[in-house]
Order: sequence, then C-alpha cells, then structure tokens
Amino acid sequence: MTHDLLLVAAGLVLLFVGGEGLVRGSVNIAERFGVSKLLIGLVIVGFGTSTPELLVSVNAALDGAPEIALGNVVGSNIANILLIVGISVAIMPILSWERTAVREALVAALVAMVLVGLVQGAFIERTEGAAMLLVLLGYLFASYWLERRNQQSETLEHEAEEFEDIPLPNIWVAAVFVVAGIAALVFGADLLVGGAVNIARAFGVSDAVIGLSLVAVGTSLPELATAITAAIRRHSDVVLGNVIGSNIFNILAILGTTVVILPIEVSERFREFDTHVMLAASVLLLGLLALVPRIGRLWGAVMLAAYAAYMIVLFQAGAIG
Repeated sequence: MTHDLLLVAAGLVLLFVGGEGLVRGSVNIAERFGVSKLLIGLVIVGFGTSTPELLVSVNAALDGAPEIALGNVVGSNIANILLIVGISVAIMPILSWERTAVREALVAALVAMVLVGLVQGAFIERTEGAAMLLVLLGYLFASYWLERRNQQSETLEHEAEEFEDIPLPNIWVAAVFVVAGIAALVFGADLLVGGAVNIARAFGVSDAVIGLSLVAVGTSLPELATAITAAIRRHSDVVLGNVIGSNIFNILAILGTTVVILPIEVSERFREFDTHVMLAASVLLLGLLALVPRIGRLWGAVMLAAYAAYMIVLFQAGAIG
C-alpha cells in the first residue's frame, strides 16, 4: 500500500511539474515566433493545462479502467467549479467579468448537457468522440473570430500573461521545458493511474470513485495553481477563463480523443448521479455570471461546502468495490 501511495504522490508531482513546463515552454516558443497572445491563451494554455487529464484518461482506458477515464473528466469539471472557483473566491472575491464569460459559461453548460445525454447509452462510441472533436474545432474557430472582433476582450491575453512571470533565456531552454514537460506528463500519468487502481481495489473502492476524486483533483492541479495565482493578482478574468475553458476542453478534447482511441463503457453511477452533479455545477456558475453583480466569499463557501458534501456522498456510495 505504501508503494502505491508513493506512486500516486510521484504521479501527481510529475503531472503538475510537467503541465507547468509544457505550457510555459510552449507559450515562450509561440511568442518568439510572433503568435498572438489571443491564440496562445485560447489554444496553448487551454490545451496545455488540460494535458494531464488527456494522458491520464487515455492511459486509464488503455489499461482497462474506463471508469477512471470517464471519472477523471467528470470529476475534474466538478472540481474546477466547486473547488477551484470556491478557493479562488475565498482568496479574492470576483467583482466583475466580461460579457464573454457568460457566453463561454453557456457553452460549457451546453457541453455538460450533451455529456449527460451521451452517458445514457452503454458505451460512448468512436463516432461520438469524433463528433466531439469536430465541435471542438468549430468552438476554437468561433472563439478566435469573436475575440478578434471584440477588441475590448482581454481574457485570453491575460491567460497567456499568467505564464510569463518566469522568462526563459532562449528558445532552446523553452524547447527543453516542452520536451521535459511531455515526458513528465507521460510518466506521471502512468504512475498515477497504476497507483490509483491498486489503491481503489485494496480498499474496495470503485475505480469510478478514485477517478472522480483523487485522480480528478490531481489532474486539475495546473488549473488550481493558475487560478490561485490569478486570484492573488486580482485577475478574475483569468480565473473564470481558465476554469470554463478547461471544462469545455475536458469534454470535447480529452474525452473525445480518449473515445476515438478506445470506446468507453459507461457505468450506472454516471448515468444516474455524477454527470448530473457536473451539469448542476455548470448551471450554477452560468447563473452566477448571468444574474449576480459579484461572486463574494459567501458563494465561495457555498461551493466548497457543496464539493465537500459531494465527496462524502461519493465515498459513502462508492465504497462497494
């Protein structure tokens, strides 16, 4: 058991370090080649901070643990809103946001609703995964076009700037960051999945519960680190953009890619409970952005309490092997 715990801990550290290295190196290289901060924030930061989820989900599916693969995506989206936004708001209330945040939150809620529909079948098939990837491409194109038209919108540029605080001396160092980051992510994903599966089976806890909790929070560490830094700097647009963008990427890119590689069998708990919690959290965030003038610490406390309650229910209902 100690060995498995060390595997999980090492995997989490490698995922965090690898995600940071990949994003920082990629942002630096993109800037040196004259890529706009708009595109950097939308594509590189968006994909980069979701890379741990991608590698863990693919690895879990290939290792015969589909519940970890799906639980990682669903659990990460729940954690992103209830845990990460909750912590960020507890540090610094979000006093304002751009109108585009409401639009993106609506997209995230609609994508969550689609996933609720997809899990009603016994499997999520390759054709459905391919459709998710096509929708992702359309979303990226539409987002870039709309942001280019709206000169006042700076959310994506600010996301890119969050990864500029550690300047890299030259492009070769940036390339080393990228390569080392990818290697750390691949190795970390393998360690985390292997250790998590062993722990789940040793304690008689289902793979789904481990995926929805430990693995999901672990793969969300890059988003958490970015959100805390942004909250301290009072960059509320980065907190919201990071979380909402990650939730969209997790379903369309991460789950879509995983399913194209290998169809995922859906267990009953995802049909009846967990995806509905994910949708409720998405609707909550959309409602707050559309209806309230500020998200204060009280709402942060509500989100954190809701996440704690979800974890309690999760383990009580899931410790059934």
